[in-house]
Amino acid sequence: MPVIRLYYDDLEELTGVSIAQIKERLPLFCSDIERIEADYMDVEFFPSRPDLFSVEGVARALKQFLEIEPGLARYNVAKSGIEVVIDASVLEVRPYLVCGLVKNLRLDSHAIESLMLLQEQLHRGLGRNRKNVSIGVHDLARLKPPFRYLAAADPSFSFVPLDYEEEVSIAEILEKHPKGIEYRHILESSEGINKYPLILDSVGNVLSFPPIINAELTRVTESTDTIFLEVTGLNVHVSTALNIIATALAERGGEIQSAMVSSEMERRETPSLEPKTMEISVKEVNSLIGIDLNAEECVKCCARMGLGLGQAEVRSAETIAVKIPAYRYDILHPWDIIEDIAIGYGYDRLKPEIPKTMVIGEVHPVEAKKAEIRAVMTGLGYFEVCTFTLTSERRQFELMKRNSREAEKVIVASPISMEHTMLRCSILPNLLEILAINKHRDMPQQIFEVGPVVLSSMQNLKERYMLAAVSTHAQANFAEVKSIVDAVLNEIGIGDADAVDSDDGAFFEYGRRAEIMKSGKYIGVFGELHPEVISNFGLDHPVVGFEIELNINTNTI
Repeated sequence: MPVIRLYYDDLEELTGVSIAQIKERLPLFCSDIERIEADYMDVEFFPSRPDLFSVEGVARALKQFLEIEPGLARYNVAKSGIEVVIDASVLEVRPYLVCGLVKNLRLDSHAIESLMLLQEQLHRGLGRNRKNVSIGVHDLARLKPPFRYLAAADPSFSFVPLDYEEEVSIAEILEKHPKGIEYRHILESSEGINKYPLILDSVGNVLSFPPIINAELTRVTESTDTIFLEVTGLNVHVSTALNIIATALAERGGEIQSAMVSSEMERRETPSLEPKTMEISVKEVNSLIGIDLNAEECVKCCARMGLGLGQAEVRSAETIAVKIPAYRYDILHPWDIIEDIAIGYGYDRLKPEIPKTMVIGEVHPVEAKKAEIRAVMTGLGYFEVCTFTLTSERRQFELMKRNSREAEKVIVASPISMEHTMLRCSILPNLLEILAINKHRDMPQQIFEVGPVVLSSMQNLKERYMLAAVSTHAQANFAEVKSIVDAVLNEIGIGDADAVDSDDGAFFEYGRRAEIMKSGKYIGVFGELHPEVISNFGLDHPVVGFEIELNINTNTI
């Protein structure tokens, strides 16, 4: 979860509210104060609220929540007359571009730090580590509009990248610059990299080499009074990122101006900060929250969350049309507004109630079976771990030397990071990560997990419970894991099973891997992990392991 540093003097100046009152009310705004120091505090916010990833965004939300400036924040957008032309050469590489300006800024060290941290947080979350969205902030005084966005074909093209003093070629940036090494994979295809996105001004100065690095020429400093913003990417989220940064700078007193972005297909002014409208039912509000609010009270709650025009439009006693600011990325459904109404009403005002139905609890059969399995594994000397169900295709397949099972993968529609893009279909990668974290600890290390994996089957999601375990030490070998598997199968009631040859790439070949078959059906695999897999996870000792499907839950989700 993103953690934002809020300096007390800066926050008080932006809000006009004492830091004592802010500390008291901030936790009611669905945030968690992680750390309190003498002159700042670190606060954790939900990844779904990127508009709160800066002190300016937090200050705006607090003024609305504390009813100092409730309702929809309004920003004037004047036309700058600056044009950015998108060349056809870049459309196959990184086709989306939006731009804008913020003028008459007075920046100090806190403001610059906040801007840079907001940029990085947006890169990490909304931008999926710059793949979908990458942001450039530039000192306009050092540039000469109009601008061109194109894809260069010559890797010898050179400029001075950020934090460098001399010109280097694009090829050298990708090979030697830390950002080039980290993000070059975004531009790579099966044929390598043959096009390099660049943004140039009218005299050929480089602003940016997206999504890799900006130019040193346009570095923002405390003397910068006009910032040119450009956001490139692979989808329409570029507009959300531009809106968030532009409005955050406007909270510093800046004046937003639009730029004309033109291509062969269209011409449009960006940013566009017009709010969208969504209708909600008062009846549904009360049903989901469990309280009794009328339309006017819902309007007031909306205003405390920065929704509406000071007042949302009450179309009837049962329906409200709520205006949603252009920087709110998280509101996709009327229920998202209802959640905001609950926050605006005040979680501290919700009264807990004892359930009216009296029941006697008992252990669920699934949990009873899992407890039996835990007892078996701890008796064999293994320690239990519990890992995340969300994972990534890289960990599940690439690092494990396994082929991606496209038909069975369950992909997350809107992941919060590149590390959480799918539901796991195997537990073994998670266990290897635990070993990697603890590789400095004493050997041997033996861990297990019993838990769910999720697979896609005929447009349904199926949850299966698996038992996985790994052991690492200098003498770990096939005979060890074979004896453990035999003991486990016997103790958990599976009984006799056959071990047959396996082609699972995660395990070492040449008789050191096997599949477990029961009545002709595949139920698991075991063996010595392949040296490449061990190396991929940064481990130093041999690792053996197994994974067995447990017949304790075959329900369709």
